Amino acid sequence: MRSYISRDIYKKRVDRYIGKELIKVLIGQRRVGKSYLLFQAMDSIRERFQNPNIIYINLELNEFEQLNTSTALYEYVKSKSKIGEPNFLMVDEIQVVPEFEKTLRSLLAEGGYDIYCTGSNANILSGELGTYLGGRYVEIPVSALNYPEFLAFHKLENSQESLTQYLKYGGLPYLIHLDLTDEIVFDYLKNISQSILFRDVVSRFEVRNVDFLNRLIKYLANETGNLISARGISKFLKSQNVSISINAILNYLNYLTTAMLIAGVQRSDIQGKKVFEVGEKYYFNDIGLRNSIAGFSPFDLGQIIENAVYLHLKTIGYDVLVGKQQDREIDFIAEREGEKIYVQVALRITEKQTMEREFGNLLDIKDNYPKYVVTMDDYSGVSYEGIKHIPLRQFLTEFV
Repeated sequence: MRSYISRDIYKKRVDRYIGKELIKVLIGQRRVGKSYLLFQAMDSIRERFQNPNIIYINLELNEFEQLNTSTALYEYVKSKSKIGEPNFLMVDEIQVVPEFEKTLRSLLAEGGYDIYCTGSNANILSGELGTYLGGRYVEIPVSALNYPEFLAFHKLENSQESLTQYLKYGGLPYLIHLDLTDEIVFDYLKNISQSILFRDVVSRFEVRNVDFLNRLIKYLANETGNLISARGISKFLKSQNVSISINAILNYLNYLTTAMLIAGVQRSDIQGKKVFEVGEKYYFNDIGLRNSIAGFSPFDLGQIIENAVYLHLKTIGYDVLVGKQQDREIDFIAEREGEKIYVQVALRITEKQTMEREFGNLLDIKDNYPKYVVTMDDYSGVSYEGIKHIPLRQFLTEFV
């Protein structure tokens, strides 16, 4: 068993379901550390049970390549099981096996199995599959390292310099084995982004227009945090003498979100609570991957910190929408367990005009839910008519 650094935010989420008759599904982009969370779960199981029978299958390893059907997977698990004892099944990258849900449902119905698996496909439990396993699973989203985890993994002090490193290199856990220099890190991250594109998009969806796919992901990286529509992308491409249908663009956007390289965030009208079907914002599920595609520039810092705020809100359990208040935009409406907050993100509020805009957008919202402005400024304590200003470094470490 490999050594690892504990990720307590996920340990708590998984531990509460140990021994429960539910399939625990850890969903996340490749290389965010899902395999190590399985190792972490195994150690939690060993703490609770004496000599537990743990069946571990990593479907990306050659030794398990014969498990390429649901029947083969079922028979292998049964061959490793102990009758009359609890069996703990851990399957890494479960989506590799066609119709894997048949095996999981059968094992769960038979009893005697506590099942955990990981997947790199956002739609792994949607549609018919969700119906097939309805009520029998719990989905646990897994993200790249958040800022406090980044500090812990890299043994860094919480400083503006460390924050800049996080905003530049992102939170893929493997970075702890690399020197944090642009040449080395971005070389690694470019390889990861290409691996995700070719394994989880091109191969899975039989994409033929790879050139357009690369153009699209670069466009999204440059437009991070801006409202985007398929029609707008089509117009932009025509200006570049590239003709792609709107339906094809929508399909490619869906492929990229399914591979969890990016996440689409819908807009919602604050007053009428209507969700708009046209126009979304897209954020990268790892900031470093975004920077490896678009480059890291001080001119893009506003987009990057907005991406960081989005990721933090998702990691701590919020559902997130983009807000629209008449002709004004609210960066994020975030809801968790019935409670709501509003968040505006700006690079700095040193200028009066910027301060009036960011605070003014929130002042127009006539409810009593908490409202925040998050910036790169390294001072706190500023508030205006109940709206709090929080420095990004404080937001990422203290806002939980």
